Amino acid sequence: MEDRFAFLTEWYDPTSALLRRYQLFYYPRDGSVEMFDVKNQRIFLRRTRYDDIHQEDLFIGNRVNVFSRQLHLIDYGDQYTANKLGSKKERTLALIKPDVVTKIGDILELIYSSNLIVTKAKMTKLTWSQAADFYAEHQGKPFFNNLVQFMSSGPVVAMELMGDEAMSIWRGLLGTSDPAVARREAPQSVRAQFGTDGIKNVGHGSDSPAAAARETEFFFPSTIGHGPSNTAVFTDCTCCIIKPHAISEGLAGKILNSISAAGFEISALQMFNMDRVNAEEFYEVYNGIVTEYPNMVTELCSGPCMALEIHGTDAPKTFREFCGPADPEIARHLRPTTLRALYGKDKVKNAVHCTDLPEDGVLEVQYFFKILDG
Repeated sequence: MEDRFAFLTEWYDPTSALLRRYQLFYYPRDGSVEMFDVKNQRIFLRRTRYDDIHQEDLFIGNRVNVFSRQLHLIDYGDQYTANKLGSKKERTLALIKPDVVTKIGDILELIYSSNLIVTKAKMTKLTWSQAADFYAEHQGKPFFNNLVQFMSSGPVVAMELMGDEAMSIWRGLLGTSDPAVARREAPQSVRAQFGTDGIKNVGHGSDSPAAAARETEFFFPSTIGHGPSNTAVFTDCTCCIIKPHAISEGLAGKILNSISAAGFEISALQMFNMDRVNAEEFYEVYNGIVTEYPNMVTELCSGPCMALEIHGTDAPKTFREFCGPADPEIARHLRPTTLRALYGKDKVKNAVHCTDLPEDGVLEVQYFFKILDG
C-alpha cells in the first residue's frame, strides 16, 4: 500500500477574514499533494505533483505553501502519520552564548548538517535579572554569579531546534561542558572548536523534554508575553532577509558566514513566518514595478525567513552592492562573489532580499523588528 501522510491544517482567508481548515495529504513516492475542505466535506485540490514540499517540512507547527496558500500544520490527520512522523520528533533549545555569537554561521552549518531544523531564532541581550531567571536552577552554586554576569554581557542567539532526538543530537554537537575535555574527547564538537572554559563554553542545550519546553517558552512565549527583546538599533542600518528557499536548503549558515567575512556587522537576527498580507505589505513598493512581484510575495510567505539588521556606515549602499544584481545569472557573470551569485537560483529565489533605497533601510528594519516583533 502506498504511503500517505495526513495533516490537519489551517489557512487564513484574507478576503473573508476567516480561518479555513483543510486536510493535507502528502504522497512521498512522487511528492504529490491533495487537499480536502473540512467544513464543506469535499475535495479542494485533487492529487497533483508539487515539488516545493518535502517530507522534512511536514511537522506540527510548521507552515507550508501550497499554490500560494500558506497552510499551518496544526495536527496529524491520522494515527499512521502520527506514529510514522511524530514518534521521535523533539524540540529543544539551543542557546548561543555571547563569546561566539559571531560564529553563528558555523554553528548553523553544523546544525543543518545534523538533520536538525531551526524553527525559531532570535538574537537578544539578556538583562541580569533575565539571565538569573533562566539559570535559576544553578542559584547558590559557586559559579552562578559569574555565569549570569557573562550571559548578560552581550548578545546571545536563542534557537528552537526540531528533529529526531534533537536534544541528544544538539548536546552531542556541543560536546562536554569543559572545552579542554571536549578538545581531547570530541575535537570536532562546537565547544572543542570555539569554547574557552566552563562558563565561556559556546552554548547551552536542554537536558530533558521538560527543560526544553520551559526554556523554549522563556525565549519564545506561546501565550501572554513577548520574551526578551531583539537587539535592533535602528540607526545606520539596512535590512537583509534570508529567503525561505535558502532557509529550507540549509544555506543560512553559509550566507551568515559570507556576510561576516565581508566585514558587515549583524546587529539583529530573527526568524519570522510571514503571512501573505505581511509579505504583500512589505513588498508593496515593487507592486506594479517588477513583474516578479506576485511570485516574490509567494516566496516570502512560503516558509520561515530570517531577517537581519546590518549595521554600519552607508550600510544600505554597501550591503546592496554585496548582495549583487537581483538576477543570480547576471550576478554570476558580473559579480561572481556576491550573495546572489553564490546562493541564488533565479530572480525570485535569489537567496536574499536587501534594501534597495538608502532612505528605506531603517524603515524595513523597523517593519520586522518593531512592527512584526512588536
